[in-house]
Amino acid sequence: MAPREFNRSERVAGQLRRDLARLIQQEIKDPAVGFVSLSDVEVTRDLAHAKVFITVFDPDKAQESLKALRRASAFLRHRLSQELRLRHVPELHFVHDDSVERGSHIDDLINKALKADKDRAETTPDDAEDPGQD
Repeated sequence: MAPREFNRSERVAGQLRRDLARLIQQEIKDPAVGFVSLSDVEVTRDLAHAKVFITVFDPDKAQESLKALRRASAFLRHRLSQELRLRHVPELHFVHDDSVERGSHIDDLINKALKADKDRAETTPDDAEDPGQD
């Protein structure tokens, strides 16, 4: 099987993800950003727009973090233009990625269901007849 070739938009998205993560961590001084992590970057084929997915470690402050990042987008684009060899740096669109929170919620539901099954098994007498057996 031949190695998969990456198109230009995928390569640009990967570089944007690395550079943006570093810039947000090291150069954004706004405390409203909070603790965020970049989960993905999707770039349009024409490289005009980039959708930046962020995970917020405090879900209650997700909207505040998004607003702060949107305010800093012009600064981030300027810094990216200094570092990337692109004619035009894509316009940044920040989006909250709640997949971690949804995964955590699903884990909680599974744990509750397992605990309920265990509690039900402990309260059911062992010598009770199983209606499915003859």
